[in-house]
Amino acid sequence: MLRVIRISILNEGTNMLNSRTKHVGFRYSTIALSLAGVLSAPVAADDTNIEKIEVWSTQVKTSALYLKEQDIADKQADHVSDLLRSIPGVDVGGAHSLNQRITIRSMDDKDLRISIDGAAQNTYMYHHMGNLQIHADILKSVEIETGTNSVINGGLGGSVRFETKEARELLTGDDRFAVRLSAGAADNAGQNYSVTSFGLLSDNVDFLAYYNSVSRDNYDVGGGKILNQDDVVVPGTDGKVRGLEGDISDALVKLGWNIDNDQRIAVSFETYQDEGDYSYRPDMGLATDLAITNSLKIPLLWPTEFSRDTFTLSYDVNWGGHSTLKASLYSNTSELYRDESGWALSPSLRFQAYAGKVTGEAKNTGFNLLAETFSSGLFAQEEHTFTYGTDYVKHDTQYDLVINAGGSKHADETAKNLALFVQDRIDFGIGIAVIPGVRYDSYDIDSGTVDNDFNEVSLSLAVEYQVTENLLVKLSSTELFKGPEISEVFVGAGLSDKPNPTIDAETGLNSEFAVAYDSQLAQGQTLRLGATVFNTKINDYIFDDAAVPGGQPRERWKDNVGDMTVKGFELYAGFELDSFSTQVTYSNSESELDAIAQYASLQGARLEREQGDTISADFAYQISQYNLTLNWDFMVVDDVAAGQDLYGADLDNSKDGFTVHNISAHWQPQALDNLHVRLGVDNLFDEFYSSQSSKNGVSFHPVFGKLFLMDYEPGRNIKATVSYQF
Repeated sequence: MLRVIRISILNEGTNMLNSRTKHVGFRYSTIALSLAGVLSAPVAADDTNIEKIEVWSTQVKTSALYLKEQDIADKQADHVSDLLRSIPGVDVGGAHSLNQRITIRSMDDKDLRISIDGAAQNTYMYHHMGNLQIHADILKSVEIETGTNSVINGGLGGSVRFETKEARELLTGDDRFAVRLSAGAADNAGQNYSVTSFGLLSDNVDFLAYYNSVSRDNYDVGGGKILNQDDVVVPGTDGKVRGLEGDISDALVKLGWNIDNDQRIAVSFETYQDEGDYSYRPDMGLATDLAITNSLKIPLLWPTEFSRDTFTLSYDVNWGGHSTLKASLYSNTSELYRDESGWALSPSLRFQAYAGKVTGEAKNTGFNLLAETFSSGLFAQEEHTFTYGTDYVKHDTQYDLVINAGGSKHADETAKNLALFVQDRIDFGIGIAVIPGVRYDSYDIDSGTVDNDFNEVSLSLAVEYQVTENLLVKLSSTELFKGPEISEVFVGAGLSDKPNPTIDAETGLNSEFAVAYDSQLAQGQTLRLGATVFNTKINDYIFDDAAVPGGQPRERWKDNVGDMTVKGFELYAGFELDSFSTQVTYSNSESELDAIAQYASLQGARLEREQGDTISADFAYQISQYNLTLNWDFMVVDDVAAGQDLYGADLDNSKDGFTVHNISAHWQPQALDNLHVRLGVDNLFDEFYSSQSSKNGVSFHPVFGKLFLMDYEPGRNIKATVSYQF
């Protein structure tokens, strides 16, 4: 079956500019496919059999490959990992709702640029949870740059940009107003529902109001037994992971005004809440939580509340017929609260002193401008695409502890970053394009570790060569910069950090070579192949838990420990034959620290979240006469041998490999065009595993003894979702 799909093709670094659409051949779509951050499905020449593409779906655009919108919707994603784990080089650690931790090429979320509707999400709230909390159902698109490949985004390891849904894109035909209801349930474990109303208040004004509610239960692990490092059942367990049960709500209100055909202004407000009696350390697994609980005689579960409120004002304009601008102003406030009165139950007076109410707040405010201008050059076929703009963000954090026995503690920190950048894509019209760029960062931090300013100019250069109509190669290098981060918020916002005024910013270089091939072999047959080889070197790598040279045995601080190198490759192959499609990926990433003399004990250490060789595959078949889509996907992750980690398990940090299969079916009855029924089974064969981007291994603690770190993933999960749009 052939496809006719809307295509929005974005050149290098312009993922945020959705307002300009080009109808071009393979040349630009291949650039987007493999190397520039967006891959779009090809337009079919024959529209005799047009695939239905549901508007309520999440489009994932990535510099590694392309995932079809329909496939993403069918996953019934209730965790960001359901959307992203099949992308080579990308993983999402953390099974808890508070611990969605994105990694790219083994680099965790602190080294990535993560945003929702342009609002920066990096907060470093708590080292036992991730930097991102969002429910997948609200997302319109996710744009992922694996590795930092241009001066547009900055950062060390890449970027992830989430965009939420918009009213005009959800309306179909001549409709001016619609309501969508959706409800789902899973046997392992939980249920959810959402209500959305959207429409046109006038020809130029649109609105969207969305509410989603999720009730999460404690789920069973694969095999029904919670095991320790010796494959022995952990005492006091029954196969169910405690500390997960809670309620999540997500509400979004958007109002947009099309001033004229070339200008649009929009305002949105989103509020996200996650509340429950949760485990103290959401990332370390039930076995560790039980060991610490039993040792200290404290509760297993702690009343916890997380909230995030985001306000965004955006403005889009096209001018002169060849230029576009997207501007955003935002405020994003996250708060984590926990009632820690349970410490009073400990027989140790040392721990009783912590009994109280703890609140951590992280606020990001900022603005960004991203513009693009197209112009001709000095020569007949020469064309320039200038991408330029600015990005400003201010991080303010605050920690408060109200002690039950009397007294309180308070601390706050702040950091600001202003970036200016410009990039030019010079197309000479002979199959060769050169992309130079320059970026300036001015970073100011006032924290418990350091009070200093850091300024850096970063350069980038890429060369693309269209070998044939179907084959493209690209070579690129981009300089990196990242200033020292503000401290972790929830444990004191720098209150107890040891100052390190001589700490340096991280710099480095990311180099990549990529090849992409895309060809329509015959009518209804398409083949796509791609490969990327990368080498990322981070100079003056900052380790947050470095042993202070000459200090006390357990004295730690944040310091530069050496140069970190991350290298590897990503491969993909896709094939479509009428109603059948398949996609296979393979990725590898390895990291190694070249330590400086005073941290010689860390020589050769790897990143904690390094993942073994990973293969993912997806198979889809569409039975058009019944409007039925069947899907099977699986992921095979190899073992990771024991070695030295930065901040990993200290007794045994080897990681077990695993294989997980998922199946799903999507039915859209012809008699009820707006009804969608989805059935699926995740972890079909009930595998016992944890993501290798989560906590793994065995550590020794002087108080608690051996701790088995395993953030257990859910076992087999049967789920169903029904949605209808009025």
